[in-house]
Amino acid sequence: MKKGDTYQYVLAAIGAAIIAILAQVTIPLPLVPITGQTFAIGLVVTILGMRLGVLSVIVYILIGAVGMPVFSGMSGGLGIVVGPTGGYIVGFLPSAIIMGIYMRKFGITITHAIVANLIGMVVTLVFGTVWLKIIADLTWTAAFMGGVAPFIIVGVIKAVLAAWFGVVIRRRLETAHLVKATV
Repeated sequence: MKKGDTYQYVLAAIGAAIIAILAQVTIPLPLVPITGQTFAIGLVVTILGMRLGVLSVIVYILIGAVGMPVFSGMSGGLGIVVGPTGGYIVGFLPSAIIMGIYMRKFGITITHAIVANLIGMVVTLVFGTVWLKIIADLTWTAAFMGGVAPFIIVGVIKAVLAAWFGVVIRRRLETAHLVKATV
């Protein structure tokens, strides 16, 4: 293992820690709470790029699944991952991959980061809603009303903010030579 490899793994661990910290920002709603997790996923992938952003998400999901209290409300464990809100958590991974692919292809500008984060929001909501429908045995309408409708406006705001902050922070880290200028 090279010195650069260790640094990359530390960045991914920091990304997972950022997600865990921001996951604790929660606004409770009846079925699914509004959390800082989706904002954090977008922020981390925008800052770290595809490979390290996705690795951060994998680490976050795995440490939560084994019981570390990193999910919203200081919760953790496999029961959360397979429970009614688990689809959102599972959806973070394809969301991060798709966002990373998009930004790798089109670049990390504020406009492209916003588009990538909005796509990521939709992917997460789709996974979460389908999962919620199946696990909670809801109708599609009930799953949509409980799992998508309350999150659209806030999701767009979080996506735009994650993109903007992410690009600004990434540019500063690139200038300081702390992250590579390529995704």
